[in-house]
Amino acid sequence: MASPAFAAEITGIPRIVDGDTVEIGHVKIRLSGIDAPETDQICLDAKGEKWACGIAARDELIRHSNGQIWECTTTGSDQYGRSLANCYIEGEDVSAWMVRSGWALSFVRYSHAYDADETTARDAGAGSFIAPWDWRHRNKTTIILGRASVPVNAQTILLGAVSASEAPSPECVIKGNVNRRGERIYHLPGQLNYAQINMAKGLGERWFCTEVEAEAAGWRKATR
Repeated sequence: MASPAFAAEITGIPRIVDGDTVEIGHVKIRLSGIDAPETDQICLDAKGEKWACGIAARDELIRHSNGQIWECTTTGSDQYGRSLANCYIEGEDVSAWMVRSGWALSFVRYSHAYDADETTARDAGAGSFIAPWDWRHRNKTTIILGRASVPVNAQTILLGAVSASEAPSPECVIKGNVNRRGERIYHLPGQLNYAQINMAKGLGERWFCTEVEAEAAGWRKATR
């Protein structure tokens, strides 16, 4: 995913898009080395109850950031044009905090920098979930993770999250669907085809909270 680029220093107060994506000024930044749940991703808690873990991850990052200045060093860019970066708040590695606190995983496909932080979180955690990178391409063979015993119906619940007829949160009502040509398009409430989009087809539909989030994930806005 990463492409070489000259390292650059970016400093400022970020706008949090999701658990691993922020904007500082006009620069979209993807936190390097970690992968957080998507905002429409559902997890199960220790009691087997589903909850909006993706939204929770985003909100916890907002709370932790608390309007403070971030200092980021870019390491490259991803396929969506976002700058990959390591970011710090008063010397604290934001990615390490997210993983250690259980709000993201070490993105082992590209880096092992946060494996130890993930071990710390796993030892203290509970519940069941799908790794974000698997959730984006999930199917009936997708592995369900969890420290404690995983409920027998966990896969059915977690795989069905994106096909829910209702948005995972009242604030996340942007519909994303895949058309016949394989294009990923998002629709805003009030647009012509919004009401006709069937979110239960199971063909890659996604709910988004903001246009920035949808575009950062590689989706384009419907023309009408």
